[in-house]
Order: sequence, then C-alpha cells, then structure tokens
Amino acid sequence: MIRYVAFLRGINVSGQKLIKMEELRAHFQMPGIENITAYIQSGNVLFETEETNEALLRNKIEQQLQQKLGYRVTAVLRMFHEIGNVIRNNPFDTIKTEEKSKLYVTFLSEVPSYDLRGSLGVYSNDAEYARVVNREVYIFSTNYGKTCFSNTFIEKKLGVAATTRNWATVNKITEL
Repeated sequence: MIRYVAFLRGINVSGQKLIKMEELRAHFQMPGIENITAYIQSGNVLFETEETNEALLRNKIEQQLQQKLGYRVTAVLRMFHEIGNVIRNNPFDTIKTEEKSKLYVTFLSEVPSYDLRGSLGVYSNDAEYARVVNREVYIFSTNYGKTCFSNTFIEKKLGVAATTRNWATVNKITEL
C-alpha cells in the first residue's frame, strides 16, 4: 500500500465550502482507499491505496467529492514520503526559528513548465518572496493574509492547480 496526502483546495476557508472532518473522511471512503485520516479543518486527508497513477487517483477523488459535495474541489496529491522531501528542500531553511511562522508551502498539481518558474520572482519584495522547487512554491511572507502569492495568482502564473499550507501544518503531517 502507498500512503498519500490529499491537499484539498478551498475547503473551510473564509466560511466557504464548510465541511466537517468526519464527513470529509466519509467522502473518501471508496473502493481501493483505506486507512483514511483527516488533519485539521483545512482539507488535509491521509490515506492508503494500491493505486500508483497519481492523475487517475486525483481524478477519482475529485469526481467523488464533486458527487458528494455538489461542487468541484481540487485535490493536490503527494506520496507521504514526499512530504519529508518538501521539508528538506526548503530554500529558506536558514531563516530564524521565530520567522518560521511566516513560511508557507504551495503544493502544485504538477511541475510547472521551466520557462514559467521564474515568473514569481518579479513579484518578490522585502516583505515577501517565493521560490519554485519541483512541485512546490515556498513563500516567505510577513503578512500572508495580504500576500500577492495567493493560490489563484500562482495558478495563473504557473498554469497548474495550487493549494497552500503553513509550515507548521506541513511539518505536523509528517508526524501523523
């Protein structure tokens, strides 16, 4: 069995698309998916499956959620072991411990095309900056609530689906 993490975009954000974690776990119950765990209200679901085709699995999950919830939910998947790589690949690893609360990771549905990867750097400034590494965008922001590096902005610039988690959540997932 392969352990995956599904990062769902737009679940329980700003009072929109509200869903309890019990209900979300129930919606993941489908043939071939086992050992389902949901972590905090932002739409992080860990599960196991034999499926190795990520695109097929993502499509299966998104179709199930659409059917159960009545609206589209984007799922960005990572194999559980890849989360450790996300932490190790942090290009801002030298920031001070007290600054880690200003660090975010945007998970991308796929690696953006090479010619688009540098497009985010133009928007960096003293208060926030972003770096693309593989299928993640690492964001350092002194005020993420007002960041220009929103999921929608990143999706438009890089041409892939995106969803963001804070650094503490990314690290906590490795402990589950």
